[in-house]
Amino acid sequence: MFKLFLDPGHGGSDPGATANGLQEKDLTLNIATNIRDILLNEYTNVSILMSRTGDTYPTLTQRTNAANSWGADYFLSIHINAGGGTGFESYVYPEAGAPTTTYQSTIHAEVLKLNELTDRGKKQSDLHVLRESTMPALLTENGFIDNAYDAAKMKSSSWITNVARGHVNGLAKAFNLQKKSTAVYHTVLAGDTVYSLSREYGSTIAQIKSWNHLDDDYTIYVGQILRVK
Repeated sequence: MFKLFLDPGHGGSDPGATANGLQEKDLTLNIATNIRDILLNEYTNVSILMSRTGDTYPTLTQRTNAANSWGADYFLSIHINAGGGTGFESYVYPEAGAPTTTYQSTIHAEVLKLNELTDRGKKQSDLHVLRESTMPALLTENGFIDNAYDAAKMKSSSWITNVARGHVNGLAKAFNLQKKSTAVYHTVLAGDTVYSLSREYGSTIAQIKSWNHLDDDYTIYVGQILRVK
């Protein structure tokens, strides 16, 4: 079981960065919630604990204490940048080596494939959530809220989903997460044969036989429900 501690930055009385009609705390929660939902809907053996699921403000110490006491395998903190720049960057603790830096490289690359932002690089910083977490940890800064181009992206629900998907793809690759079964089933009709079904669904005869424990004559019956893919 892969245990992910997911930390949407800021919240409650701390809005984080604000500009262009946006608040960082809302964006981070939206991205993190999408990450959670994609992982739980599409992958097996994943457990997620979030530092917040609404507009509240857990302290930084409360966040790392929660992750540490839960025994998380990975700490992922989601943030939005500000200060006049543009683009995406990620951070690990300065003294962190492998596997933390390996995970950073993998996730960083996958996010960049989907976020339509420039690459500001993989960086290091002595931030509380990176220093005080006892498991590998990463903090991502997903664009600049005070940059017109970046902010326009942030106002798009499809961009939020893509950023979340990039993080998920990186996590899946870094931790070898397995997707849930996408098995396809077929109700046998008159005239169906294992051969015709294999052609229709792009599976092999041997696969259909194995999935459905068919006899050596490949006997099937009208109305029988078979796994075909």
